Amino acid sequence: MSRIKGRDTGPELVVRRYLFSKGLRYRVHVVGLPGKPDIVLKKYGVCVFVHGCFWHGHPGCRMATSPKTNSAFWQTKIESNRVRDARNMASLKKQGWKVIEIWECTLCPAKRERTLSNLLRRIVRENPLS
Repeated sequence: MSRIKGRDTGPELVVRRYLFSKGLRYRVHVVGLPGKPDIVLKKYGVCVFVHGCFWHGHPGCRMATSPKTNSAFWQTKIESNRVRDARNMASLKKQGWKVIEIWECTLCPAKRERTLSNLLRRIVRENPLS
């Protein structure tokens, strides 16, 4: 597990490449914001988190299974990740940011285009700042 990286993951790169191809410019992992969002679109007032289903405990997802060994540790770890995510998102919303959460399982090839087009719509069309 030590070789699992926390930034520039495959799902995150898929979202970043898509947004860039649509002409949106963004910053990544902005240190001054709570939780260091994966993608920050300042022009639109939007922060995007791309969550791995296992690491962030996606409810009801088949990819979010708990390991059989050392299960107490993993349950505590994943639950603390979920609590931290909720706290960071609430803090961002309190600061006036719109927060969008994308799950890894929604970026599988069968669902990818719909997920990404919905993301673009949520950023551009529904945004009062644009």
